[in-house]
Amino acid sequence: MAHQDYVKRPKSSNKKNSPYKKKSKQPNDSVGVSLKTKIIGLFTIILIGAFSYGLWSIKDQTVENNMQETSTPVASPKDKVKLPEPPKEKWQYREELASKEVEEGQYEVVDKGPYKMQCGSFRKKEQAEVMKAKIAFSGITSQVVESNGSNGTWFKVVLGPYERKRVAEKDKHKLRRNKITTCQIWLWR
Repeated sequence: MAHQDYVKRPKSSNKKNSPYKKKSKQPNDSVGVSLKTKIIGLFTIILIGAFSYGLWSIKDQTVENNMQETSTPVASPKDKVKLPEPPKEKWQYREELASKEVEEGQYEVVDKGPYKMQCGSFRKKEQAEVMKAKIAFSGITSQVVESNGSNGTWFKVVLGPYERKRVAEKDKHKLRRNKITTCQIWLWR
């Protein structure tokens, strides 16, 4: 048997009654209120009335009457009992801490010196200028430095000098957010 495609099939022209819909015996059934709705409404009104009567009946009772019935007698000020003395301390750390002096060390903060950040090293100056332009678009100024070595001439893109490494790290993270991830931080020497 062939598969029937119900989605692409056109709608039928004759209108049949759905077998799933309830057939009403009375044509104006939606106008009246059903018996089930009337019973639920009546039951709800009875519950609200019973709850209101319960609250009204307990409103005259006071809290003091209930407290007197359930509370225990309170001792009068004449019957005050003297508290025992606190126990003797077993430890001596309180006296030792009061007389203890802390030695202060002589520490020098050594400044390692200025830092530089290198973001690229290229054989062609045009490539270095392109990297410098990318860095400039992120809001940081850089410079191209020519370096002659045993391997030939290199053009380095350098940022700095930075007094503290933390400031250099801040610029490095700013460049990383702008997708420049080749930067390294070194001491300036």
